Amino acid sequence: MLKKQTVWLLTMLSLMIVLSVYYIMSPSGDDLAFVNTGSSDSQETSGKDTSEDEDIDVDMANVGRDELFTTIRMEMQDERNMAIERLEDIVASSSASVEEKDKALKDIDRLEDISAKETILEEMILSNNEYKDVLVRSEDDKVQVHVIAPELSPTEVVNIMQVVRDEFGDIPVIVDVQPADEE
Repeated sequence: MLKKQTVWLLTMLSLMIVLSVYYIMSPSGDDLAFVNTGSSDSQETSGKDTSEDEDIDVDMANVGRDELFTTIRMEMQDERNMAIERLEDIVASSSASVEEKDKALKDIDRLEDISAKETILEEMILSNNEYKDVLVRSEDDKVQVHVIAPELSPTEVVNIMQVVRDEFGDIPVIVDVQPADEE
């Protein structure tokens, strides 16, 4: 029973993280995201010593900006690993039918293939241009490409879409530009 509770807890935590990332990455997510502007109005009015809270906010802002794509990649990989583990349990099960085992093996191959294609696309897009980071996510019947760059020209967007279609086939592609930090 403990193992089921642990899996349930991890599933709920993963769901919360995925939903948080979704709201941050969605076009309307800009209104929902906390942005630390560096103003200290809240410190002056609260009367409390919030230097520790300020350090945490600054650290979260830096982590959010610099490692957001890495965090999303790790979450996607964790979810896929859990799905693969469940499918491997089906394959190893003595009570599963041959058809169920065959379907589970095909699903494992599909998940590993999608993961490999996403990694290849990220590396290809990063190597061809001077983007800060790229995240490719294949979801159901579409592929989303998030690029951290000051801006993308229409030609660059078309090139990214063509590279994705070369890898995944004729599938809808959404290219989203995340503004790069000015350094």
